[in-house]
Amino acid sequence: MYSFMGGGLFCAGMGNILLIVSTATDYWMQYRQSNNYMHQGLWRYCMPGKCFTHNDSFAHLDATRALMILSLLACFFGIIIGIMAFIHYSSFDRFDKTFAAGILFFISCFFVFLAMAVYTGVTINYYGKRYGNWRFSWSYIIGWVSMVLTFFSGIFYMCAYRMHECPRNSSSH
Repeated sequence: MYSFMGGGLFCAGMGNILLIVSTATDYWMQYRQSNNYMHQGLWRYCMPGKCFTHNDSFAHLDATRALMILSLLACFFGIIIGIMAFIHYSSFDRFDKTFAAGILFFISCFFVFLAMAVYTGVTINYYGKRYGNWRFSWSYIIGWVSMVLTFFSGIFYMCAYRMHECPRNSSSH
C-alpha cells in the first residue's frame, strides 16, 4: 500500500511541477512570420527579443488558463491530502484520505485534459487553416505529460485505497 502511495506522491509531485512550468511558460506554440521565429504561451506572445501580453481576451486562452489553474489546485490539494494519508494523520475519522487524494488527482487529470483539448482544437482549427508554418512546442507537450502523471497518481492512490479496503471488507464477512 505504501509503495503505491509513494509512487502516487512522486507522480503527483512531478505532475504538479510540470503543470506549473507548462502554465507559466511561453512555448505552447511556435510559428514563423516574415522569416522570424515567434512563440506564444497562455499569457504572452513573443517576437525576437521582446514579449507582449495578450491584450485581447481570447475565449480559448481564458478557458485553458482557468482549467490549468484549477488542475494545479486540485493536484496541490491532492498532494496535501495524500501526504496526510501517507503519514496516518487522522484528523478526520470517516474521511478516507487515500480515496480523496486519488479522486483529486483524477479531477486534476480531467481539468488538464479539458484545457489541452480546448487549446488543441481551437489552435488546429484557427492556425491550421490560416498558417502553414506553425507547430506545438515544449510547454504544450509538458502539459500533456503532466496529464499522464496526474492520471497515474490517481491510479496509484486508488490501488492503495483498494489494498487498504480489501482486508477490512473480508474480515467483516
